[in-house]
Amino acid sequence: MNSLAWPDSHHLSAAEGWLELGNCLEADAEVDKISLTLRTHPAVLRLRWHICGQANRWKDALEIADVLVRLLPGNAESWLHRSVALHKLKRTREAREQLLPAVPLFPDGDAIRYDLACYECQLGHLPEAKAWLEKAFAIDHTKSLKLEALKDPDLESLWKHIGEL
Repeated sequence: MNSLAWPDSHHLSAAEGWLELGNCLEADAEVDKISLTLRTHPAVLRLRWHICGQANRWKDALEIADVLVRLLPGNAESWLHRSVALHKLKRTREAREQLLPAVPLFPDGDAIRYDLACYECQLGHLPEAKAWLEKAFAIDHTKSLKLEALKDPDLESLWKHIGEL
């Protein structure tokens, strides 16, 4: 999709800046200045999702992520955004179910497998969580996911096993 033209690009950049500063209200206000016809632009929707997430407005984030998955089914981030919103809404089983169809679409998607491990762990399915985590680690050649996993509270039940994976 085409990039935004001025002044909409300016408002998008300003909103990103406000979000980086942790000011969701100002970020939202800048996004509201973007032309109505461009508010469904993927870049605008992605930023709006981040604003909602930072403001803990997960119901709104979920609605945005649903639109992103429909608009950009070939974008792994869209699928991840939807499952994260569901998980934050305490709908972890649904987060897992909604993310599973993304696995074959993104064979190199370590983040998808990592998030599935988190959801399985939170659901008490430790063997499945370990299997997903192993797959994520196999894709991630930097080993940064292992370090992240050792700090992730969603994976706390597996912390003592992460060194073995």
